Amino acid sequence: MSGEVIKRKLWTETTLFDGQITHDQKMALLVENDTIAMICPMSDLATDAYESADEVYSGGVITPGLIDCHTHLVFGGSRADEFELRLEGSSYEEIARKGGGILSTVRATRAASEQELFDAALPRVQALINDGVTIVEIKSGYGLNLNDELKMLRVARRLGQELPIQVVTTLLAAHALPPEYADDADGYIELICKEILPAAVTEQLVDAVDVFCEGIGFSVAQSERLFRAAQAYGLPVKSHAEQLSHLGGAALTAKYQGLSADHIEWLDEPSIRKMAASGTVATLLPGAFYTLRDTQVPPIDLLRQYHVPMALATDGNPGSSPIFQLTLMLNMACTLFRLTPTEALQGVTSHAAKALGLQNQAGSVKVGRKANFCLWNINSPAELAYSIQPGRLKQRVFRGEIYQ
Repeated sequence: MSGEVIKRKLWTETTLFDGQITHDQKMALLVENDTIAMICPMSDLATDAYESADEVYSGGVITPGLIDCHTHLVFGGSRADEFELRLEGSSYEEIARKGGGILSTVRATRAASEQELFDAALPRVQALINDGVTIVEIKSGYGLNLNDELKMLRVARRLGQELPIQVVTTLLAAHALPPEYADDADGYIELICKEILPAAVTEQLVDAVDVFCEGIGFSVAQSERLFRAAQAYGLPVKSHAEQLSHLGGAALTAKYQGLSADHIEWLDEPSIRKMAASGTVATLLPGAFYTLRDTQVPPIDLLRQYHVPMALATDGNPGSSPIFQLTLMLNMACTLFRLTPTEALQGVTSHAAKALGLQNQAGSVKVGRKANFCLWNINSPAELAYSIQPGRLKQRVFRGEIYQ
């Protein structure tokens, strides 16, 4: 366009992890406005690239902007008391059955205003931004009624509008049974399908639909009713599945070509085969595994055998994973689940993008993609998983703008 000023930023002599592999040669990367315009080995970089660049940076390691593809960042209250109860011997399930767990957060979330929820979520999202995250998924699930589920989703949307981060919203009204439906799970699923989901769609607040398919959550049949309702609106589905037992939620998610099945500690081989056939991502959540002191490790070798993509996320929430640092998950996934550093990095970049249905837009450093990437003050990508150390993020580039 005549008169348009194109701003060019050039990164040189960098080690590049592009979302799948680490390039052997030192690389150069050129951004024009908000788009990656060129990637090449330093040996191929023309001299005039320096001359035409408005800004030039050198060294370090570039990765795609990190993606936290499973969080519950919008909530009221605290569950530090339950943390103490667990250390005194109570199980997650025992606490939940006595009205604690998710329901204690429901009470606090219902009592909070939208502004109070926004203010409480702000430092959590900012912590992820400071850790290199450029895309975050935020679930509802602590309202468990029409007004409060929509309230949570509005707060999540607002976070994405006011902060330099892309927010993907997921309706997780099927997170637990609200007190009003304590003995009527079918009735509550009906409420979600007939009232909550349509209202969220009308307000354009929802990008996907999730369900907690578990013995203390919802059955496979109830989850399927919700999936059918979601797909009637053209919304993709995902699930909390096989966390505490093998109920069949992951296989159901694969049947509906779901984006991801998450937690999956008790996942079996037939379900893995179905996930591989459907393209459903396995999202690993080592923060919850660690916090709950779980011992059932996800079937990593089988997931590798069937080439099921493994995403990695914080599961940042007030109860089972009060952790809001995605780079910590890299170390946890390697230490607790024995992922390789490359697998862990794929889990927070390209595979996390696929878990959100964004694989054609994000999660990799490619020519023509939006310039969402991070420059780290390290010597190799593996260092991000190897050590637990804040302060390594040198630049966070979001839609072409440099932050940090």
